Amino acid sequence: MKKIISIICSIIIIFNGLGIVYASPMVALMTEDFDKLVDINVTVEIYAIRSLVEIDYLPEPNFFVKVFINEGEFTSQIWNDSSYLYNCWSITNDVPDNEEFVDIKIQLWDSNNILCDIGTGNNEVELNYSIKTGNWTGDDHIGDASGYGRLCGCGFGNLDNNVRDCELWFNIYQNDADGDGLPYWMEENVYGTDPEVDNTGEDLDNDEIPIEWEHKWGYDPLMKENHHHLDDDNDSISNVEEYLTSDFHSDPFRKDIFLEIDWMEEGPNGEQSLLPEKSKEYIKNPFHRRDIVFHLDTGEINGGELIPFDDKTEQNEVLEIYAKYFIKDDKNEWRRGVFHYGIIVNLSNMKGYAFSGDTSPYSGYMPGTNSFVMSSSHMEEKKTKKILLNQTLEYLYGSAIMHEMGHNFGIRFGEPFGCDNWFGKYPWQIFFWLILNYRSIMNYQYTYRIFDYSDGTHGWGDYDDWGNIDLTYFETP
Repeated sequence: MKKIISIICSIIIIFNGLGIVYASPMVALMTEDFDKLVDINVTVEIYAIRSLVEIDYLPEPNFFVKVFINEGEFTSQIWNDSSYLYNCWSITNDVPDNEEFVDIKIQLWDSNNILCDIGTGNNEVELNYSIKTGNWTGDDHIGDASGYGRLCGCGFGNLDNNVRDCELWFNIYQNDADGDGLPYWMEENVYGTDPEVDNTGEDLDNDEIPIEWEHKWGYDPLMKENHHHLDDDNDSISNVEEYLTSDFHSDPFRKDIFLEIDWMEEGPNGEQSLLPEKSKEYIKNPFHRRDIVFHLDTGEINGGELIPFDDKTEQNEVLEIYAKYFIKDDKNEWRRGVFHYGIIVNLSNMKGYAFSGDTSPYSGYMPGTNSFVMSSSHMEEKKTKKILLNQTLEYLYGSAIMHEMGHNFGIRFGEPFGCDNWFGKYPWQIFFWLILNYRSIMNYQYTYRIFDYSDGTHGWGDYDDWGNIDLTYFETP
């Protein structure tokens, strides 16, 4: 039912000792209704929760969420023993149609009554949602470091193991008559569109980006912009490409990295090349702690394709796989400029290496290196070696992928000196002690011991991998 608030001014009688000097009639005043077609309900959707601390060294948390909408408090179920949750929970609540701002607060809890750190000093997030514009401000807003609709408790990699550092992904939206996500007030007063007609996919300014995407991210859907070249976060992903990857929750104002992985079908003797699920979570964490969001396509869109089994895959065969399964035999395939590409095979030369799909077969580090291949049989072999401190298969896969991705970012043999240095891998080798301080997964001493790039703070001989990552390196011709 539509809510109309009337301010009733009753008859006012003022006496001056001689009689009535003033009397006013009853007046009804109505405040603005921000949607004349529906009774406005606001939904807070929690679609991902992730622990950002080291997986192996803490017990699995028992997460639950509290959401406050105006004066109402809503509590989710408890998710037991889960460090990573997706498509979690949502709550919808009726709000006044004549008050522009809705006060929203979000808290993430562990069931032991511990507030988790999701990025603010008091471990809770306070937001103001506008039913007029459909956007929110406050502790999270368009253009902030962690991303719009993403909360992160790390603050550029500063982990504190006494605090449960987590990330929480959410969305806030309201109902509207035509279901296009554009609030009634904006359609009526700004865009000039019909609030009873679904405008999803319309491109009013002919700049190849539809109205709903430009509206969400604060661009003007009525003013043509060159979204093929706009890259406000300098992650080498243009706005057109950010739009094309919307299903991954990419953000044009926060750095995003995309990786597609395909693998071989099961071999005749039960050989498996499938990427373990938890490996994906290992890969994400070092990046997410630094507000660089790592997206994997292992079946979500086009990835996770099965490649015919081959006992050993030579370099020329790797390029054939790249052409057929990644760019679909089309050199203009748009994913080439957005996604890195990984192939998991049974066995390969050198057991794994980075390469460029645009050149003759080689194991290289040149600009344009956008892919890698890795051997599942090599991962199985590593798992059996006791010197690896009982690392899980998931950890090994994740480590190998993060190492090869480093080459895709321009961290390469000899630059820095400790990267891929075969002569500094063991204590009896000549360069071991010279590169000991380079505490990076790119240093063969640490590839399966440290799941991180170095930040350059470990003394003489160290190198700041994170400060020198080049997100454009894989696109260079």
